[in-house]
Amino acid sequence: MSLFKQLFIAICVLMLVNFAGSFLVSVEGSREQQVNQLRAHAQDAATALGLSLSPYADDVPMMELMVSSIFDSGYFQSIRVLNAESGEVLVERNGAPVSVTAPEWFARLVDLAPASGDAIVSDGWRQAARVEVISHPLFAVGRLWQSTLGTLVWLMLSSLLCVCLGVLFLKRQLRPLEYLVEQSNAIARREFLSLPALPKTPEFRRVVSAMNQMVEKLKALFAEEASRSEKLRADAYEDSLTGLANRRYFDLQLQARLVGENASSGFLLLLRINDLAGLNQRIGGQRTDQLLKAVAEQLQQLSQGRFVLARNRGGEFALMVVGLQRDEAEQLAETLDQALSSLQQTGVTDSLPVAHIGMTAFAPGDEQATVYQAADEALARAACQNGQNWACHEISDVAQPVAAERQSWYRLLDEALTLGRVQLYAQPVVDADQPARVLHRKVLARLHDEQGILLPAGRFLPWLERFGWAARLDLSMLDQALAHLLKSQDTLALSLSGSTLRDPQALAAFYDKLRQHSQLGARLIIELDEDQLPEQDELQALAQRLRTLGFGLALQHFGGRFSMIGNLAKLGLSHIKVDGNHIRSIDQEDDKRLFIEAMQRAAHSIDLPLFAERVETEGEWQVLRSMGIAGVQGRLFGEPSSLH
Repeated sequence: MSLFKQLFIAICVLMLVNFAGSFLVSVEGSREQQVNQLRAHAQDAATALGLSLSPYADDVPMMELMVSSIFDSGYFQSIRVLNAESGEVLVERNGAPVSVTAPEWFARLVDLAPASGDAIVSDGWRQAARVEVISHPLFAVGRLWQSTLGTLVWLMLSSLLCVCLGVLFLKRQLRPLEYLVEQSNAIARREFLSLPALPKTPEFRRVVSAMNQMVEKLKALFAEEASRSEKLRADAYEDSLTGLANRRYFDLQLQARLVGENASSGFLLLLRINDLAGLNQRIGGQRTDQLLKAVAEQLQQLSQGRFVLARNRGGEFALMVVGLQRDEAEQLAETLDQALSSLQQTGVTDSLPVAHIGMTAFAPGDEQATVYQAADEALARAACQNGQNWACHEISDVAQPVAAERQSWYRLLDEALTLGRVQLYAQPVVDADQPARVLHRKVLARLHDEQGILLPAGRFLPWLERFGWAARLDLSMLDQALAHLLKSQDTLALSLSGSTLRDPQALAAFYDKLRQHSQLGARLIIELDEDQLPEQDELQALAQRLRTLGFGLALQHFGGRFSMIGNLAKLGLSHIKVDGNHIRSIDQEDDKRLFIEAMQRAAHSIDLPLFAERVETEGEWQVLRSMGIAGVQGRLFGEPSSLH
């Protein structure tokens, strides 16, 4: 039983005892008062009657008339006039009042006895008669009943008021305890809450102060681990001068687009500043660094998070854009050239163009070296030509016309979504220490093309985004996943695209489907991509809504924005999956290992399970296992298989 209930019951019992005692004392006091009033009433009546009868001591009819008058005007049980010498009854009236002002049970309960009084009727110096008056207790019972009712109502109202005030006082005084419970639950949800206003009660003040200190300590430890992880990530994958990604990070991203589940087509653009060494000699290293920073700022403003940007080396920058077509790539190159031409106004490059741009298309299955070689050839061609500062070189001379390719994809995807031809595959995510124990299965999308070849999601997702159909795919996959869960005991993790999050109607439809199958909430986890997360307020609202419906929320492909984990700690995530780019060859690269170790410590400090994606070798698995990673996913532990 809670402390509040115990104190509440104690207050009620105390008030009940106080109420009963006060009530009994009040009733008994009123009873004694009424008994005294009965006696006084009888004696006063006898005295008055004795004085009134003195002139008529020998006139019995007159005595009867006066006795009847007194008897009929008050509450008397009997009035008798007796001869003083012989004791003979001269006049007598008996009876009971007709009106009843109190219940009979109450009269029996209080048990008021009739009170008597007597007086002498004098005839000069002679005692002629004696008057005996007995008051009936009915009027006293009635008054006692009214007094008792008033006392009862007053005590009940005052007791009820005291109980209500006591409850309010308890709630106010015990509010710090409720906040302590909320703090504990928040820590379990990876949140850090402090109570700014300490309670006035000394005992609670000490407890809350100690709890706040513990929370602040945990928060500081977590922030320290997150900061260390972010620094290691920056050292490994970030260019210190421009703040862009370095060549190593860019190569990992490009390789992921050429091979694996996320493989897709797009364009690679290389931008090289002209004569960087000469500029360094002519204008000095400081102004050359300013030029490099200015180029990086222009690229970031143009990208707005849509491209993968990196500074390869020296004055060379790289851009990777997934899902871009030839005409769009040419337009992007022209826009880049115009943006960089504004830097000529600084005078650091005289009348020469700031940079040349070379671009090439890539597709799943291409070799990374071949893609870079084609981009270098395009750069060389751009440097040799006049009038245009960019050029394109295709790896393959055979290319499908853009319009025909677009129409082909449009028809294929529209039919697949309309007729439900998108197939669901799943890859197991297993316990890192016990690979035989499956934690859940990651849902993947597959689609047969017109030649019957099974395509991974990375091949057609860019086209779905281009046509605005990503939400249709999410809803179709959700329907199939829920149907599978109804007939199995699997636990699935299903991705939700950024397009669905940005579409209120699609998101409402998504919630509605989840609400209809809330009984499956414990076996379905919704995963979001790190690079498609909404604003923090929207993300918290999403997490709260999913938690209300009973479904879990998690992140996948995580690692590039580790500094935001402090905000993510408030969401109560089921887990975080580290992007496979940070896992590849971790057994051979110490800096990757340091980064993942720091990430694991930060996640462990808030009890957040950390999983690793695309674990492909035994060495990678053993290193991750030694770090304490909770789960692993990759071809080493199972190929994707159909859910049907």
